Amino acid sequence: MTENKTILIATRNKGKAKEFEALFNSKGYTITTLLDHPDIEDVEEIGRTFQANALLKAETIAKELNMLVLADDSGLIVDVLHGQPGVYSARYAGEEKNDAKNNAKLLVELADYNDNERQAHFHCSLALAHPDKESLVIDGRLDGEITGVPRGEYGFGYDPLFYVPNKGKTLAECSQIEKNEISHRADALKKLQHHLDEWLIDQ
Repeated sequence: MTENKTILIATRNKGKAKEFEALFNSKGYTITTLLDHPDIEDVEEIGRTFQANALLKAETIAKELNMLVLADDSGLIVDVLHGQPGVYSARYAGEEKNDAKNNAKLLVELADYNDNERQAHFHCSLALAHPDKESLVIDGRLDGEITGVPRGEYGFGYDPLFYVPNKGKTLAECSQIEKNEISHRADALKKLQHHLDEWLIDQ
C-alpha cells in the first residue's frame, strides 16, 4: 500500500466526514472528502444491498485515485414491508430525493398496521478500500419503531418517524450529540475501530 497517510471519505457532507475524523486522525491520517475532488463523478449505486453499494463506491474511487477510501451506504428497513424502503430509502417516493414525500409514502404503507407491528431498524454498511488490499466491510444498526405521526425538529430523512424505545423519543427529538452516540453509523464506526489496526497493519 501507499505511504501516503490520507483517507478520502466518499461524501460531500462535511458533517458525515467529521464523524470519522477523530478515529482516523488518531491513526495519523489526514481526512479528505469528495469536495476536495470535484472531478470525481458520482458512482451509481446499482447494488441490491447496502454492502454492495458501499463497496462499489469505495472500490471505484480507490482505484481511480489510487488511495484509501471509506464509503458508506445506509437506509431504513421495515420488517412488515419485507425490508423496504431498504437500498431505495432516499428515493422511496420517486427518483428525486424528497424527505417529506418519502415519509408520507411510508405512513401510507403502514396505515393498516398496529403499533406493535411497526418494528424497523436503520442499517449502515461501511466499506474501506485500497487498490492493493481486500476491502473491509462493517455493518451497524439501530433498532426502533415507526410512529404514526412525525415528531421532532432535528435530523433529516426518516428521523421524525423513527422512535427509539430506550430513548423514549424519535431520532428527530434527539440532539445531534445523542443521535451520534446511538446511530447506526455510530454503531458501525465503533465496530470499525476494532478491526482497523489489523486491516491497516501493512500500511
